[in-house]
Amino acid sequence: MCFYLGCAIWGYKDWVGELFPAGSRSVDFLRLYSRRFTTVEGNTTFYSTPDAATVKRWATETPDGFQFCLKLPRAVTHQGVLRPKLPEAIAFLQHMQGLGDRLGPLFVQLPPSYGPSQFDDLAAFLQAWPQQIAPLAVEVRHLGWFREPGQNRLNSLLQDLGMGRVLLDTRPIYDCPDDPQLASERRKPRVPLQPVVTAGFTLVRYISHPDAAMNQPWMAAWVPQIDKWLRQGIRVYLFVHCPVEARSPAHARSFQRQLEQHGTPVLPLPWDAIADAEPPPTSQLTLF
Repeated sequence: MCFYLGCAIWGYKDWVGELFPAGSRSVDFLRLYSRRFTTVEGNTTFYSTPDAATVKRWATETPDGFQFCLKLPRAVTHQGVLRPKLPEAIAFLQHMQGLGDRLGPLFVQLPPSYGPSQFDDLAAFLQAWPQQIAPLAVEVRHLGWFREPGQNRLNSLLQDLGMGRVLLDTRPIYDCPDDPQLASERRKPRVPLQPVVTAGFTLVRYISHPDAAMNQPWMAAWVPQIDKWLRQGIRVYLFVHCPVEARSPAHARSFQRQLEQHGTPVLPLPWDAIADAEPPPTSQLTLF
């Protein structure tokens, strides 16, 4: 499979009744989610690292082909320079090996304060990353990475190492007449979109507007681009976020349908094959 679609998280109570069957419990959200989508961003690991038993359970609860694309912990990425944190980063990677073939590309999300002046530190960190164990992608937020010379230096470094550049598209929530993030605790950064592929895979983080109609121009522009990449053999991981989290799954599903209508070579979304009458599961497992 070359196309993976999902959301930033796998468990949200307001998804019950739409994404999940009525009566579903939180202990079953991962199992249910992984049979509807094919990947998850795994935002949870940015805040805390699960224990070994939880990692194993994540692997056993998800089907073959499902991919976790996990963020490195903020203790690694948001505590100043990266190079001294390399041992912690590699320990995290080794710990997450418990996911087996469910482990997809990991990604480094850097804060807005980490700019091109730290290029040597970033290069040293990335060059030491064990890429043969798990692919890595980088998301930058300092505006210096989106203009020269920082832009070209970063892209060239990632291309040389075969690492991805995370593509964050926040246009739907900024190029609009309202402020859909008004009630959001964490506002997404307003950074330019740079649809550059630096590896054999790419991670696209699409921040959708809560109003489905407002997303159509942006989705319509993404569809031929994704189609082109897939036909070139590039693996695409598409994560759909929304400031109103309850609407993220429906917006992701809309993306899938537009790709299918375009004739893009994507497999059917597992969600579409599940009967609405699926009974709620009876698992007694805990979330962590």
